[in-house]
Parts: sequence; structure tokens; C-alpha cells
Amino acid sequence: MTEPELTHLDPMGRARMVDVTPKEPTHRRALAKGKVWMTPETASLVARGAVTKGDVLAVARVAGIQAAKRAPDLIPLCHPLLVGSVFINFEIGEDFIEIEASVETVDRTGVEMESLTACTIAALTIYDMCKSADKSMTIGDIALWEKTGGRSGVYRRKGV
Repeated sequence: MTEPELTHLDPMGRARMVDVTPKEPTHRRALAKGKVWMTPETASLVARGAVTKGDVLAVARVAGIQAAKRAPDLIPLCHPLLVGSVFINFEIGEDFIEIEASVETVDRTGVEMESLTACTIAALTIYDMCKSADKSMTIGDIALWEKTGGRSGVYRRKGV
């Protein structure tokens, strides 16, 4: 079995943007998930819509959508592409909020970075909106859970 190749390095080991121009556009989708852990009291405030800054999940949803569209501005070697759709969903648990960010496109490269960026920025927005109630919140478990399309085909995280 050969080692995976780092495609963002040229033969001399310098950073480069991968050339995707020869590829044909195909339908691509990526799903990322992450969590914000918080006190049960803070999770309850979010669930009841009682956070003083406003509707936490509505703002986090819009922030995540905006972030998916701005991923190439934040990640130097990320290709700009036409984001076709972004869905951000939340599950409120007793002491956490789980974020799920799904991004789709028809393009020459995948949307993994867009979904991971959307998930991360949604989590940071939740933290920002709830920090006056709970500075001990923790953001974590941000990971790619699924991707479809492209030459590498389907990827599903184990346990999905």
C-alpha cells in the first residue's frame, strides 16, 4: 500500500494550489459535525430562547451559511467554488449543542472545507452569543462525517 500523497505540495515541497481545471464538474456534498459543550443551565437558556443577545441558533445558522461561502478567504489553498446549498442544523442536548453543516455544489473540487468552516463558525457564534452566561463552554469534535462526489468517491466516518 502506498502512502497518500500531499497534493498541496509541489515536487520541491512548496505550497501550491492544486490544478483542478482538467476535472469535469460533478455533484459534491460534504457533511461536518461538531459540538459546543456548556452547562445545562446555558443549554436550557438556548432551548427556551432566553439568551439576552437574541436567537442563538438563528444567528449561528446564518453565520455558518456565510462562513461556507467565505472558506477560500480564510483557507489559503482552498479553491473558490459556487456553493449551491448550505444546511445548518442543531440538536440541543442536556449539556451541549450539536451542529451539523451540509454543503453541496456542482464543481471541480469538493466542499469539505466549506462544511467544516460552516460548522466551526456556527460553533464560535454559539460561544459568542452565550459567553455572558457561560465562559466555560468548550468547542470540539469538529470532523468530516461524510462526503460524496469526485474521484475519491464516497467517504463515511466510521460509526455513521
